Amino acid sequence: MTTTSPNQAPAGEKVVATWNNRIRLRFEIRGSGPALVYLHPAGGLFWDEFLARLAQHYTVYAPVFPGISPDDTFAIHQLDDIFDVVLAYEQALRSLGLDNVPVVGQSFGGMLAAELSACFPKLFSKVALLDPAGLWNEEHPWSLDFISGPPEQLPALLFKDPTSEGPRSMFPPPSGPEEALDQAVTGIWGFGCMAKFLWPIPDRGLSKRLHRVTAPTLIMWGEDDRLIPVAYAEEFGRLIPHSRVELVPDCGHIPQVEHTDHTYATVTQFLAAH
Repeated sequence: MTTTSPNQAPAGEKVVATWNNRIRLRFEIRGSGPALVYLHPAGGLFWDEFLARLAQHYTVYAPVFPGISPDDTFAIHQLDDIFDVVLAYEQALRSLGLDNVPVVGQSFGGMLAAELSACFPKLFSKVALLDPAGLWNEEHPWSLDFISGPPEQLPALLFKDPTSEGPRSMFPPPSGPEEALDQAVTGIWGFGCMAKFLWPIPDRGLSKRLHRVTAPTLIMWGEDDRLIPVAYAEEFGRLIPHSRVELVPDCGHIPQVEHTDHTYATVTQFLAAH
């Protein structure tokens, strides 16, 4: 699902053939300045206030995950495992000249950013991971309830305070039953596309590869994340060299929405630091 905030201008777009021309990966592009890659979470690409601010200083390249685009929902069938995804993305990014640029990844997008950074250590200059998926610890289990549970329970799973302004902007009420049904179907399909690379065990070997990440890495995590426990923040920090962990108080799974000011300031300071 790709959602545009009311205060956003229409996105530029580029479609890149990749994975031996079996996938046409669509990039939404906004802003001006140095290039930055943004990898969206399982819910799809949502142009929130955090991305709007980034686009004031960077040209944000945001690929839409295969299968999410309504014009090519069956593209997901061309990808069998996480390495297929990594190779398809790497080829597409390099074809656009997006090499040695910073990346910001949220949740599933954070996992993908970490995988790309581990497999291709020189692809990104800096890596910012916001509550990334991809690890598994029996002492801190987490589930895919965000996919299997009722849609009305999703905001409470993602946010510490789902009634605050940021979370409410992500879940506007549908105009009627037809739009509600369309949102539900689109959401289920989108989640399913990414669950293919998460279920049943989220760790597909990422924990064994994170030592290969050479780019400076920021790991931000909501202290009250109900989806992926905050204990994984320290685990990512332990496994990735040259990384630092920033915990966000009174925050759930999506700090860029629930605590936009703090997340934006922390990420941009990290990107600007030498």
